[in-house]
Amino acid sequence: MKIAVFDTYVVRPDGRRMHFDILVNDEAKDLDQVLGYGQRYLAAKGVNVESFSSRECRFCHTEMASAPVENEIKRSGFAIIELENCE
Repeated sequence: MKIAVFDTYVVRPDGRRMHFDILVNDEAKDLDQVLGYGQRYLAAKGVNVESFSSRECRFCHTEMASAPVENEIKRSGFAIIELENCE
């Protein structure tokens, strides 16, 4: 499966910059939907941010998905790769 990668940075309430990638099927890369996935992820982590828009979440590139990522996208519509300050 070819996926689109959206590079995402948000400032947490504690001031740290949180960095994660939102991965979606390349054919389903509607930005509003991707932002919704990001909001779901942040809510699940209990992180309330002041701003979450296309300024914080930008299309980066496409690539071929690994099997675990492909399975997660098929299951929930998206996958997240946690990179910095996502604990």
